[in-house]
Amino acid sequence: MSQTAETLQQKIDRMIAARTFAVVGASDNPEKYGHIAYTMLKGYGKTVWPVNPNAVVVDGDPTFPDVAALLEVPEVVVVVVPPLVTERVVEELGAAGVKDVWMQPGAESAKAVARAEELGIAVVSGGPCVMVNLRTHLGARH
Repeated sequence: MSQTAETLQQKIDRMIAARTFAVVGASDNPEKYGHIAYTMLKGYGKTVWPVNPNAVVVDGDPTFPDVAALLEVPEVVVVVVPPLVTERVVEELGAAGVKDVWMQPGAESAKAVARAEELGIAVVSGGPCVMVNLRTHLGARH
């Protein structure tokens, strides 16, 4: 099945089932969505790496400055940063061989989505929230 033939719901289902994630924009501030997404993914038993060049630790875990610094390529990268940053991150994802990106509401731009698709990266964007979908698919834990 080609990336374009996959429906948004199929992408969501596949990404939620993944085991390994990175959260670009992970934050140690519990009020920020980057923190909530990171800790929620961990709470659902996922292997998750925090990516933030401006933080040392997130939820007690050491951070990585960028996706290239990760020890392995995550199955899914969740992006929780401003759209202009997302556009730069998409290039990093392509270079790292990431196949799936979930752009949280407010992180996406038409340019970022188009470029990710050009690079062969499946994209969830335009409104679906990874945190809501974790609860919907895996049950309420948080």
